[in-house]
Amino acid sequence: MIRLALLRHGHTDWNRVGRIQGRSDIALDDAARAELAAQALPAPWDRADLWSSPLKRAAETARLVAGHAPETAPELIEMDWGDWEGLRGIDLKADPDSGFRDIEHWGWDYRPPGGESPEEVWARIAPWLERLTSDTVAVCHIGIMRMILARAHGWDFDSPAPFKIKRNRLFVVEIDGDSLTPLTDPIRLIPKDSQ
Repeated sequence: MIRLALLRHGHTDWNRVGRIQGRSDIALDDAARAELAAQALPAPWDRADLWSSPLKRAAETARLVAGHAPETAPELIEMDWGDWEGLRGIDLKADPDSGFRDIEHWGWDYRPPGGESPEEVWARIAPWLERLTSDTVAVCHIGIMRMILARAHGWDFDSPAPFKIKRNRLFVVEIDGDSLTPLTDPIRLIPKDSQ
């Protein structure tokens, strides 16, 4: 059995104004850098393999909390939001012709125009998960975390999510062959001065 700890990247300017980032390579903002620089991975995760999405916001988050550069995996890049990247979800939701849906109404086949469906995202993540050989921290994006946690919880994007993804927390999944089992409570990052 291997354990995978998922960590969402820190805030960006786009996050703070509700813009959909997707694959746009938006950097962390200064407030996020300062916050993350003061935090660290708790034991035993500080000794686990470290991977991240190749996007700046994830790779920099990994470096700041781990103190060294991660390996990067293209499979961990955020869901492609296609034509909606750069737009605000609240504006899309207000437009009845946009096709935008709340996550609990997606299903695995929901696809933004020109983007990826959850099923397509899962198809690129699953082979990466199968290649893991030891406990791993993956710093990535909310979309990637949703796909892995959805599989672990048996959630089909057809009701409110059985988890809430917060920043500065590790969401741990045990991997045993094809089986994914979520641990119930996320693990908080720790202050660097407590190491």
